[in-house]
Amino acid sequence: MAQRFFVPVVLPADPDCSVLRDAVVDVGPDGRITYCGAASAAPSITENVACSVLPGILTPGLVNTHAHSPMTILRGIGGDLPSMARRQNVIWPTEARMRARDARAGMLLGCIEMLRYGVTTSAEMYAHAEELVEAALEAGSRVLVAPAYINRPGIDWYSEIKAIGKWIDADGLRFGPGDRIELCYGPHSAYTLPTQALHVTAEESAGRGALVHIHLAETVDEDLAQRWEHGSTIQLLQKTGLLKGRLLAAHAVHLSDNDIRLLAESGTGVAHCPGSNAKLAAGMAPLHALRSASIPVGLGTDGPVSSDDLDLWEEARLAMMFSRLSMSDPLALTAKDAFLMATAGGAAALGRTDIGALRPGNWADMTHIDVDGPYFAAGLDVADEQLLANLMWAAGSRAVKDVWVAGEPVVVNGETVRVDRIAAQRALADATTRIR
Repeated sequence: MAQRFFVPVVLPADPDCSVLRDAVVDVGPDGRITYCGAASAAPSITENVACSVLPGILTPGLVNTHAHSPMTILRGIGGDLPSMARRQNVIWPTEARMRARDARAGMLLGCIEMLRYGVTTSAEMYAHAEELVEAALEAGSRVLVAPAYINRPGIDWYSEIKAIGKWIDADGLRFGPGDRIELCYGPHSAYTLPTQALHVTAEESAGRGALVHIHLAETVDEDLAQRWEHGSTIQLLQKTGLLKGRLLAAHAVHLSDNDIRLLAESGTGVAHCPGSNAKLAAGMAPLHALRSASIPVGLGTDGPVSSDDLDLWEEARLAMMFSRLSMSDPLALTAKDAFLMATAGGAAALGRTDIGALRPGNWADMTHIDVDGPYFAAGLDVADEQLLANLMWAAGSRAVKDVWVAGEPVVVNGETVRVDRIAAQRALADATTRIR
């Protein structure tokens, strides 16, 4: 059934970051937006439209551009170790003991956590991809799944790449209710794969128009051999053809001016993960330079082992703070900028035009913000800049009340409605006991 929402304030996440007052959002029976604008200009409706009056603010669902959400099962381990030692000595050995159902349990709880935070889309890189898809569909999330592959004993990267292609050929690049699932390629990084694997990935993904999701220049010491041989990891990706297709670069911390130029010319999207970068002391990404080069930049939480939560509002706050510190400029990244990075900017980084903004034709992925709290004590009748500041600096995930994906309610009054959160937490606890 078609739906109409009457809302005091709508933030559609258009390029101007408009603040619409006394607004209406219409959703068709297919789960796509048909109108977003002033109530006074809204089209007339028929009797077959369900009308709802929402107090507060309606925004697009947030877009998490880089996550390993099944790692909720590993949350808290190795947090005080250096990045490479943490991976090699703690994370990878523990992951080797995980079974498919463990990854599913981790992904389901990760989806629940993100939905309750108003994050409706996440770009996931992990193994056991079929189980990730099952969990996302159960929770009602929208997910871009990149089955991860790496050059390690027992893992045949060539077969992994070919399997992704067969899956896309069988089910399509996007599938599921409301096109909730998009399949991608997930080469872990240049330093964990031979150059030939990057060549094959470029060829296979380009032929299918698929996104390639890869870690890029995260730490200063991870890709020394690649930099020595090719000048930089980005130059290596250019040589292998990966810059010619759809590419999502996670982290992108240690970049030269030439690297940034190559990324800009190729249209590569960047997933900026300030929380993970800070916790792991990986460095401070050149966010100002990336944005100045018109590179599409979204926000990412990384995995729950790297940043411990899946709260994209927190990443937005960290992005603002770190950008201001690095530039010694309190206007380096504003609340408006951060809001757009968490929504439309994230969609652009993923190469998606059907999510991240409330506009006709887009999926009705929406987040309802409750303003009955101390962070909105001044109410909604304030200047637009103050309203955005209160949302991004003070309220964040604490104020999320209701969430829809493709027009379907997935969170009501702060709780998931498609899955039992308590049961999911218990299932994860059991899985955690088995693998540690």
